Amino acid sequence: MNKTMMDILACPIDKNHPLELYEIKEKNNVVSEGALFCPKCSRFYPIIEEIPIMLPDELRNKDQEIEFLTNNKKNLPEKIITMANPWHL
Repeated sequence: MNKTMMDILACPIDKNHPLELYEIKEKNNVVSEGALFCPKCSRFYPIIEEIPIMLPDELRNKDQEIEFLTNNKKNLPEKIITMANPWHL
């Protein structure tokens, strides 16, 4: 995900803007792995292989996102790992 997208991205649930960006892997202003976080509804959206996965809760892949959280628990803030919606560790 190119960081310039942060200017236009909003939470699909509550339309909150701006979102918080947490980078795990970044090169040349492109985030290949990380997370977006909505401070209003406390939802996180993973960025996997440069793609922000910003789907409504009922379309999200719980197993994939729990694996993402488990693999990145040392690289993401506590509010995402232990308190974020729709699920957390």
